[in-house]
Amino acid sequence: MRPVRLSVVTAAATVAALTAVTGCAEKSDAKGGSGAIEVVAKDDACEVSKQEFPAGHIELEIENKGAKVTEVYILFPDDRIVTELENIGPGLKRTLTAEVKAGSYEIACKPGMKGDGIRQKVTATGGKAPKRSPEMDAAVASYRTYVQQQADQTLPKVKVFTDAVRAGDIEAAKKAYADSRIGWERTEPVAESFGDIDPKVDVREDGLEKGQKWTGWHRLEKALWQDKKIGAEEKALADTLDKDLADWVKKVGTAEITPTSMANGAKELLDEVATGKVTGEEERYSHTDLVDFKANVEGAQQSFALLKPVASKNDPKLVAELDKQFAALNTLLDEYRKDTASYEFTSYDKVGKAERKELSDGVNALAEPLSKLAAAVVK
Repeated sequence: MRPVRLSVVTAAATVAALTAVTGCAEKSDAKGGSGAIEVVAKDDACEVSKQEFPAGHIELEIENKGAKVTEVYILFPDDRIVTELENIGPGLKRTLTAEVKAGSYEIACKPGMKGDGIRQKVTATGGKAPKRSPEMDAAVASYRTYVQQQADQTLPKVKVFTDAVRAGDIEAAKKAYADSRIGWERTEPVAESFGDIDPKVDVREDGLEKGQKWTGWHRLEKALWQDKKIGAEEKALADTLDKDLADWVKKVGTAEITPTSMANGAKELLDEVATGKVTGEEERYSHTDLVDFKANVEGAQQSFALLKPVASKNDPKLVAELDKQFAALNTLLDEYRKDTASYEFTSYDKVGKAERKELSDGVNALAEPLSKLAAAVVK
């Protein structure tokens, strides 16, 4: 789970007006050079070189001149997050590519990765988004089915977990905890698109905004493993988790999914692994990080597999490299797995520093070519 995001209204409330393509790919069909929009992020400012530009492919050339790690977002006027680029360290330059339809938006810099960000209003004028090929439409349809299936399968697994919490059975709740999160972790980029659902169900304590009540999986994780108690508050939180996830399942079918959002969602899942799972921060009490790790990789691999027919035509060398790196990372993960038919992994607190470095290297080896998938899809 990433730090709490900017507030967003539900996807069902509006018809999507922008199709996002995010990443730092070396190849992009966005207009670069003089056509790029320069964004200078500072700790107290967000400087944007153009307030108006043609709709279609745009490229944001971002430089962080502040002292804090920052994030940059493109937002609808109602605060829905359209696309974003996270974890931009001080002094770094990154590129964010997007495909926009005509309309009003905001570009926001978020120093320190908290709060509503520093915003600039921008307008995309005229133009239309490129048409999709039949292969792209097929990939989107298949991925939509996959996401819905993962969501539908999550609810009964969560109920096993929350029933145990309500019964006050700590050991049964611990046993059910990691399994209840697999479907969410596989489809996390789509899950996060529904505004406040993600911070309700998957936020860590250090990701809370000022005044935000801590709810969700990790609040219960702390109660089970660290506090070692289930009281009236925890039982009520189990009810809340059921309700919030049921809301997520109902909304999954309304998600705006595109070939490029699938590609960049795959990269986002690897970023989730790198910033939360490999570090041991995500499951700091239960140490079930490798379960989340595997689920993130599976979700990324599913997106890649569905986009493969398109990407293979445009960049066969990239596809071959991705096949190789996915296989290598899965083989490495299997070393910590009881067997390939189960989701029983070594407790992450038992994984040494050298082994964690090896896992991190495997993630980085996959993340680099995966960042180029979106460009290969729209080439």
